[in-house]
Amino acid sequence: MNFASDNWAGAHPAISAALHRHADGFAPAYGTSELDRKVEMRFCEIFEREVAVFFVATGTAANALSLAAVNRPGGVAFCHNEAHAREDEGGAPEYLTGGARLCGISGAEGRMDPQTLEEAIGRFPPEFVHAGQPMAVSLTQATEVGTVYSLSDIEAISGICRNHALPLHMDGARFANALVALDTTPAEMTWKRGIDILSFGGTKNGCWCAEAIVVMDPEKARDLPFIRKRAAHLFSKSRFIAAQFDAYFENGLWLRNASHANEMAKRLAGALEGSSDARLAWRPGANEVFAILSSKAVAHLEKNGARFHSWSAPNDAADKPGPGEVLCRFVASYATTPEEIREFEKLIGSIRTPSGRVHA
Repeated sequence: MNFASDNWAGAHPAISAALHRHADGFAPAYGTSELDRKVEMRFCEIFEREVAVFFVATGTAANALSLAAVNRPGGVAFCHNEAHAREDEGGAPEYLTGGARLCGISGAEGRMDPQTLEEAIGRFPPEFVHAGQPMAVSLTQATEVGTVYSLSDIEAISGICRNHALPLHMDGARFANALVALDTTPAEMTWKRGIDILSFGGTKNGCWCAEAIVVMDPEKARDLPFIRKRAAHLFSKSRFIAAQFDAYFENGLWLRNASHANEMAKRLAGALEGSSDARLAWRPGANEVFAILSSKAVAHLEKNGARFHSWSAPNDAADKPGPGEVLCRFVASYATTPEEIREFEKLIGSIRTPSGRVHA
């Protein structure tokens, strides 16, 4: 019953097989192999246009270098208060941009409120040199609290970006999970809605280590090869990243993995809802479930082998833990099994009340 993180899951067998298959022999280095080119073309097919693709090692690198590519002197990037780039990347975006700032925007359930974003951008008038200047907006899809931006949500934010001539970045660490949740296409969820640059994640969805920066207009990616090299994220044996993506895309594996993870999260949410010692903090949109549990329930689950994380309540949360309660995050992955969900449901249903009775 390991619901700690989709980062804890191993590599899908098809990904491992691809790495093994391409381990022998020789191939040109630094992204120039035939396999690298094949995968770049596959990205173009998936996004239904010519895109520029840059492999990197981590999602943090993808986010930070994406912002570095659109940085301006005194730059300010806008993102949700709980965005991974702002809260969980150790200052990497600020470091790799050479000092750009991340301005947090409030919004319920992990999504930036468009009006609040508009007002925040307005606090940086172009002629006021002391404040710095807006450089980009970054949204997380799926969000840090497991919800998703609808296509109309993305379009509303991109409209604000267009009005202020700002590029729009998407942190897609769980891109596939959001995609299948919305039942849409990569093109519809990105450039057709105004996304300019994407951090495309594969690691959380069955890859070993495969992340990419995807620039929707290659003409705007001229500096990225140099930015990536300077940041030490240019792989010499890049064919091993390409091999993972090659298997990831083959026969829709990436979408099947994400669909399975989302379905397991849905079942997990049902198990939590069915307990008198837990309630959902908000409805899950992809493969992460946030629930408020009694401290008794947390101790019981952990004692009996369930793995998950306690979580800090977002400032914008409508329902926050009370005395004797804990907000917890549960994450399903491609490797989560229905048997694990059934075992968890049985376990949470076996919590004994102070009177010694067992909940039905």
